[in-house]
Amino acid sequence: MTVSTTDLKITWEKLPADFILDEEPVENIDQPLLAAALREILEIAGFIVAGILIAPNMAICATLNNQLVVKAPDWFYARNVQPFPNQEIRRSYTPNLEGEIPDIVMEFVSATANDEYSNKRTYPPGKWFFYEQVLRVPIYAIFEPGTGFLEIYQLDSGERYQAQQPDANGRYWIAGVGLFLGIWLGTKAERTGYWLRWWDESGQMLLWGTEMVERERQEIALVQQEIALVQQQAEQERGRSQKLAAQLRAAGIEPEA
Repeated sequence: MTVSTTDLKITWEKLPADFILDEEPVENIDQPLLAAALREILEIAGFIVAGILIAPNMAICATLNNQLVVKAPDWFYARNVQPFPNQEIRRSYTPNLEGEIPDIVMEFVSATANDEYSNKRTYPPGKWFFYEQVLRVPIYAIFEPGTGFLEIYQLDSGERYQAQQPDANGRYWIAGVGLFLGIWLGTKAERTGYWLRWWDESGQMLLWGTEMVERERQEIALVQQEIALVQQQAEQERGRSQKLAAQLRAAGIEPEA
């Protein structure tokens, strides 16, 4: 498939089997933790069904003016992705050839130099230019884990990213996912800090597995407390009945059975 703009020729071609992908390590431990936490919530809540591709640091490919461009966002979500035949392992994703354009791409800003905001058009293009003008991803999220600062940009009618404002709860509606995205401060596993999380349309925060286990534990503990209270009240009632029966017998009255 080819898309022509004023000075761009964009084609969608599968990554060659012998193409060597960069194997640079992630910049810090936060990035894989944040990405895994976002996916975990969706999986537990049943939002990952056939045709959904969610991947951290996976190459998204497009051929721009006959030159292959590969960008690996920290996290992306795409729908209607075709499965590979013969259990082939996916090592990259080419939109329009293998499935839809991602509904959202995310970049987690680190302390090192980056090009999350780069609108560079010449090869290799900057991330902003690639997501906005080449892929035309509807929503681009930039998150700073250290400060909890989240920016959401959405393509407008002129196919340019425009900054979005959060709702009254500080969250953003992500139409392609069908959930709100927002910031949460707390601890998961070994990390305490700011996290990206999902909320449903009713404003209910979707839970991680450990949180669901803890909630169930608390519910069980509450039921056990209620049972213990009922048993205590029953024991107290038996005690009062026995005392009253003893008083009646002392007065020569046989209590009714």
